[in-house]
Amino acid sequence: MKRGTITGPVISALWMVVLSITVAVTMSFATGDPVRPHMLLSLAWGAAIGLVLAHRRQDIAGETIGALALTAAILLGFGPLAFGQAATIWTKIIAALALSGIFAWSTHVILKDMPKGPLTRHEFEGAVIRFLTGTGYIIFTAAVLIPFYVMVMTSLKSQQALLQNPLDFSIDLSRGIDLFRSYIELFRDFNFGTYLWTSFYVSVFTVAITLLFSVPGAYAVARLRFKGRAAFSRSILLIYMVPMIVLALPIYIAFSMTGLRNTIPGLIMIYPVTTIPVALYMLQGYFRGLPVEVEEAGLMDGLTRLQVIRKITLPLSLPAMVSVSLYVFMIAWNEFLLAFMLLDDPSKFTLTRGVTMLNSSEIPRQHLMAGAVIATIPIMVLFLGLERFMTKGLTAGSVKG
Repeated sequence: MKRGTITGPVISALWMVVLSITVAVTMSFATGDPVRPHMLLSLAWGAAIGLVLAHRRQDIAGETIGALALTAAILLGFGPLAFGQAATIWTKIIAALALSGIFAWSTHVILKDMPKGPLTRHEFEGAVIRFLTGTGYIIFTAAVLIPFYVMVMTSLKSQQALLQNPLDFSIDLSRGIDLFRSYIELFRDFNFGTYLWTSFYVSVFTVAITLLFSVPGAYAVARLRFKGRAAFSRSILLIYMVPMIVLALPIYIAFSMTGLRNTIPGLIMIYPVTTIPVALYMLQGYFRGLPVEVEEAGLMDGLTRLQVIRKITLPLSLPAMVSVSLYVFMIAWNEFLLAFMLLDDPSKFTLTRGVTMLNSSEIPRQHLMAGAVIATIPIMVLFLGLERFMTKGLTAGSVKG
C-alpha cells in the first residue's frame, strides 16, 4: 500500500532535482557565474523536506521551516547547489532564495491533500500527475526560452566580450545604447530594412493567393458532390510526403529556363504551392462543421452559391480564415530552402536569406544572432496577438466532419 510518508519524500526528492537543475542553469545564464546542481544533495534535501511536510500535513510552518533550512544549507555550502569560486555572494543569495521559495510553494501544490496514512489510487495518481506536469512545463519552457535567451544575449555583446568568454550570457548595462550596435549596423550596413519589407509583402501575397484558391477548393470538398471527391479529400496532403529537397532541382531548372529565378514574382508563384494543401485541409474541416441549414436557407431565399459563400459562409468562417492566414504567413516568413535556391541578388533577399548571408567568418557572430532576433520577433508578436483566433480556428469543426 502506497503511503504519504513514502510517496511524498520520493516525489519531493525528484522534484528537488528538477528545480535545482533549473535554478542552476538559469543563474548561470543570467549572471555568467558558475552554478551547478548537486544531484545527491538534491535528492537528500528533497526527501528530507518532503518527509517533514508530509508529517506536518503541508501547513505553513512546515513549508517555512523547510525553506529556511534549505536557504541556510545553500549559503553554507552543503545544499543542492554548488557554486564556483567566481560566483558572487549576490548570485548565491538570489539562487538560494529562488530555489527555496519555488520549492516550498510548488511542493505544496504537488503534495497537497496527501495524508500520512494509506493513499487511495486517486490521491497517488493525482500527486504523480502534478509532478509530471510541472516537470513537463519546465522542460518545455527551457527548450523554448533558453535558445532565444542565448540568441538575444549574444546579439547584445561586444566582440571583445564574446571572444573573452563565449559562454557568458550576462549583459553589461553600462554600455548604454552601444548594446544595440549589432542591430544598428544590420540596418545601416547590411540592408536589413529591405529584407524585412521583402519578406513582409511576399508573405502577404502568399496568404492572398493561398486563400484565393483554398477557400473555393475547401468549400467544394466540404459541400459539393462530384466524382472523385472522397479521393481528393484524402489526398490533399500527399504533397507533404515528398520532401522539398527532392523537388529542388526540377524547380531550379524550370525557373531558370523561364527566367523566374532570382525574381520576387518567382517566389510569390512557388510559395503558395507549399501552403495551399495545408490550407485546403484546415478549411475543409471547418466548413464541414458549419450548419448546412444556414446555407440552405440562403439558397431558398434566392441567393446563388457564390453569394451564399460570400455573405454567409465566409463571415461564419472568420476564425478559421484568420487561423489559416496566420499559419500560411508564418510558413512564408520562415521559408528558407526555396529562397536560398532561387535568389542570388542581395537586393532581392528575403529575411531568412539575408540572415544566412551573415553566417560567415568575416562577420561577427553577434550580427548573426541579431539577424535571427529580427527574423523571430515580428512573427512572435503576430502569433501572440492572434493566438486566440488560431486556436479557435484549429479546434472548430473538429467534432463534425
